[in-house]
Amino acid sequence: HANTMSMRSLFCLFCGALAAAAQSDLNWRIQSADQRPDPPEVQEPAAVQQEKQSFHQPLTWRYPEPPAEEEPHYPPDFELKAPPAAASVGAVCGESSVRVEANKDLLGIGKPVLSADVTLGGCPATGEDPETQVLVFESELHGCGSQLLMSEDSFVYVFMLIYTPSPLGDSSIVRTREVSVRIECHYLRKHDVSSALLKPTWIPFSDTKVSEENLDFSLRLMTDDWQFPRPSTQFLLGDMMKFEVSVKQFHHAPLRVTVDSCVATVVPNIDTVPRYVFMGNNGCLFDSQLTGSSSRFLPRSQDDTLQFKVEAFRFQQDESGVIYITCSLRATAATAAVDVTNKACSFSNGWMEVSGSHQACSCCDTDCGTGSQSHLTGTGKWVCAWLVGST
Repeated sequence: HANTMSMRSLFCLFCGALAAAAQSDLNWRIQSADQRPDPPEVQEPAAVQQEKQSFHQPLTWRYPEPPAEEEPHYPPDFELKAPPAAASVGAVCGESSVRVEANKDLLGIGKPVLSADVTLGGCPATGEDPETQVLVFESELHGCGSQLLMSEDSFVYVFMLIYTPSPLGDSSIVRTREVSVRIECHYLRKHDVSSALLKPTWIPFSDTKVSEENLDFSLRLMTDDWQFPRPSTQFLLGDMMKFEVSVKQFHHAPLRVTVDSCVATVVPNIDTVPRYVFMGNNGCLFDSQLTGSSSRFLPRSQDDTLQFKVEAFRFQQDESGVIYITCSLRATAATAAVDVTNKACSFSNGWMEVSGSHQACSCCDTDCGTGSQSHLTGTGKWVCAWLVGST
């Protein structure tokens, strides 16, 4: 028990010594903190004065010059290679059609073109030979956008074989150029068209006042001033075709010539279709009434000559442009009165007769019949072909 008491006293002394040491250390720390010097004060920087720098002499500095461009060195005797002409298209002109054969290596570069890219005036190929790689096109002469030209001795039908390359794949590029090949078919003209005088067939008549004699009619194209026969029989649509009818009198008493009728056809046969009767009913010029044209008879300068003009036309479904005109001519004594069968009537806000006897035209819208034949001297037919082209 005595030992226990001594241990307790020793522990209390040890604890008391530790507490005294801790208190002494704390007092030292506080004292050290109180004796630490104050931190230095931060000085604000002085304000900087700025001013614009002035130059008493101009600057001599420049951007450096670019290096001199060297002359390119081309190879000597350089020439662009001209592609060789490719003999890849052939044509056979028939009587009424044309056959064109085109090699699929159209450009002669060893690469076949697509069949759909080649047309004959817009018409696709009608056949293809897979062994020879040839496209075949067949067309009537008036088909596939052909154009008709005319020279002094031949008709020329012109076709265009057109190649338009398609874009490659899904891109928008091509590696070949468009090509157009002109194809011509030449044909000799089957009809010699001339404005010279023609001798038509005729039927003679007799009259108690005029001796029976053969009559020589003519109908010819005239120049615009009516002074000379027209050397050309080609017209543009919108031109005026100027005709002069005459009859040679020989030993006859004075005669008056008239035109009973005129019919236009595409072949030399008035009974074919299409046909256009632009004059009929014994001297009534219908064209101006039917189409609003300026076609009309001109006032007579003499009885044995009659002039009229008709605005050029062509048939809608015919592309040749060639029209045949068949006219029936009549000659009567110049002393005979103008009547329903012996007249020359034009329409312009009504029917008018060239001599002023307008009453004779009253039947033009109905039927003029046969009338009096007492002064009939002779008749004849005149046929020729004219070529009318578009403007």
